[in-house]
This record gives sequence, structure tokens and C-alpha cells, in this order.
Amino acid sequence: MLNNQILRTGFPVLHLYDKISLALSLMEDFEIQHLPVTDNEIYVGMVRKADLLDTYEDLTIAALQDLLIKVFAKSDDYFLTALQLLKEHHLSLIPVLSEKGELLGIINQEDLLSAIYNFMGGDEPGGLIVLEIDKRHFSFGEICRLIETNDAMIMQLNTTFLKDTGKVLATIKINKTEISDIVATFQRYDYEVKYYFGEEQYNNELKDNYHHLMNYLNI
Repeated sequence: MLNNQILRTGFPVLHLYDKISLALSLMEDFEIQHLPVTDNEIYVGMVRKADLLDTYEDLTIAALQDLLIKVFAKSDDYFLTALQLLKEHHLSLIPVLSEKGELLGIINQEDLLSAIYNFMGGDEPGGLIVLEIDKRHFSFGEICRLIETNDAMIMQLNTTFLKDTGKVLATIKINKTEISDIVATFQRYDYEVKYYFGEEQYNNELKDNYHHLMNYLNI
């Protein structure tokens, strides 16, 4: 999924010689902290609300040109680059540019959340299993084999490295909603199943523990 596939157009854009009062008004209306600024259709940076609040509202954006944030995403880059920039620079949106530096649109936090949801296969039916695995024992091939022995297949697999334990957290989306047999297979091969979500036909150790906890909390 590329940035040009999830960007939105028709979003307010400031021009270099617009007044600061207009910028603040737009930020209030759209409940955002940043707005892109252009000069003759070319992107010159992004203005931050915090930089506007202590400035005379009759001045133009040009008076703050040295404070403009020069961050942007390229239209043909993968959407995760936009997510990385948004996080690194603590932005509420990221401008998307053409190769010529023209502003094509913006991607905001809501757009990225929707893209991540689709990337994770959220719209597709299936179960979800989360495994915690020692880094040296992590094997995609074995995980895939164990799932396939239950007539299922991996639709999505994402890993996160846990710095405090040195282990890998593997989040697996599977094309079956009934995943009891798959969970049981992982447990039989001594995998630590942290969480799972699906339609189970019978109780296993994790579900029993859950019910014990609920009973305890109701005491």
C-alpha cells in the first residue's frame, strides 16, 4: 500500500502569505496541530500551532518561515514510511509530495490507523494467535508448518522484539475462525500462547485460566 493510495485531498492548505489568524482558525475548525504551507503550489514546510500562539495574528506565515517543519512523505513510498515520520516528529498529519515537490494531499492519524487495520487483515475473517518465543528459537517455517497441519494458513504475521525479555512476540492472523486445534498444537510443541481470539469448540488451558480469573474477581 503506497502513500498515494491513502492520501486525502481537499484538506485545507496554507499559502506563505496567509495570515496567522487564518491558520489558527483552520486548526481550530479541523482540530489539528499542523498545516502544510505552499508557495506557488510548491510545498515549503509545515506550520505548528504552538509556534503561532505567541505570534501576532496579523502577521503572515512568511514571518515564521524559519520555523516551518520540512518533513514530508513521497507519494510512491510505502505507507509505513509516513507512519514512521508521523511518530518520529510527533505530527498530527504528514504532507505527501510529488517528485516535483508539489503537494498532492495529506495523510493524518485516522488515515494511517485505517491503513494499518487493512494491512493487518482486519476486514478478513479469521482467528488471531499471539505467541511469545525465545529469539533463538523463532522459526517462521515451523510456525507455518504447525498451522498447515491443521488445514489452515497464515494470512498475516507480524513480529515485535521485547527488549525487557529478549523474546519475540509473534502476532499471527489465520484464515480460520475456529482455532482451538491450532492453539492446542502450539501448546503441545511447548509454544507460549499469550493470547488468542477466535471461535473455540472446547476449553483449553488458557480459557480455563480465564474463567478461573473471572470467578475470582466476582468473589
